Amino acid sequence: MFSGIVQNKTQVRIEQERDQLKTFSIALTDTQIQGLTTGASIALNGVCLTVTQIRSGRAWFDVMMETLRVTNLGELRTGDLVNVERAARFGDDIGGHAMSGHISATTEIVEIERPANNCIIWFSITPDQRRYLIPKGFVGLNGCSLTIGEVLHDRFNVYLIPETLDVTTFGDLAVGAKVNLEYDPQTQAIVETLTRMKDEGLL
Repeated sequence: MFSGIVQNKTQVRIEQERDQLKTFSIALTDTQIQGLTTGASIALNGVCLTVTQIRSGRAWFDVMMETLRVTNLGELRTGDLVNVERAARFGDDIGGHAMSGHISATTEIVEIERPANNCIIWFSITPDQRRYLIPKGFVGLNGCSLTIGEVLHDRFNVYLIPETLDVTTFGDLAVGAKVNLEYDPQTQAIVETLTRMKDEGLL
């Protein structure tokens, strides 16, 4: 489980590319490497990945075909920035919302507004995605737990504070960038349960 509070952004390195499998590595901070073992989970851009080895202050990950297909990790090249969060531990503060690291889809940045001292980013959505997005609800975007601002028929937005822009990759992204999307699991469960009950004539 993750909290959606990104710890830092760092450059990714492609260590190996094989048919439908890529091996990535990232540099770890002193805090992140403490107690880290192979088999542990770290989220890159919100994607829960298993640490396969730790060497020279770096963590390595194997990314398989389904993850490469569904997320934006398949587009990464050496030197690209990713958001990083180690898995939450019992006793940690959950400053965001509970996230699984299982990405539902990608969404594209369609507009960035920069009024004074603010940043508003708009993302495209399909009708199927829209039903899981509620104004002032939660959403996971590239691993960041964010509050949804407005939801329109084909887009939604989030408002980002300067700290988020500094710590995460959102300050570096432009219109057209693909971002990993994870719905709030509670909202998704409620919507799907009510939809199923309606389809079965129980509502």
